[in-house]
Amino acid sequence: MTMEGTRPLLVEIQALTNTTTFALPRRTANGFDMGRLLLLTAVLQQRVGLKLGAQDVFVNVVGGLKITEPAADLTVALAIASSFRNQPVADDVVIIGEVGLSGELRTVAQAPRRLSEAARLGFKRALVPHALTRLKDKPDGIELIGARSLAQAMEVALVR
Repeated sequence: MTMEGTRPLLVEIQALTNTTTFALPRRTANGFDMGRLLLLTAVLQQRVGLKLGAQDVFVNVVGGLKITEPAADLTVALAIASSFRNQPVADDVVIIGEVGLSGELRTVAQAPRRLSEAARLGFKRALVPHALTRLKDKPDGIELIGARSLAQAMEVALVR
């Protein structure tokens, strides 16, 4: 879930990793900030242990949208991990969260509004930073699954 002004939007993030044939791996982002992509690949490698140093990484925001907020960090990181491990992300879960440099998950602005929109669209589960599981105005009809770190989020989101 991302925000366009005050309106929450559900977006699909795609990622592809592939063993590079060049000395330097490529990092390509379509609709996502390149600096954030570099940061997330570094966190995935250093804090989670994914060996992305010899992998080209491609990220695409479906539909031509441009995401400028860090609330999509967790979604992008999980899409990259999904491609690298060849394990799909569960399709019945919405993912919201910012990823810090140590791999910790941080809350995002307007979380209740985002979660309400996800519930309205039929999602029954939301993977969120652990702090959001204590929301006072949590919307009905959606289960909040909290994770403290990117590694924990990968355990929840990636289908085995």
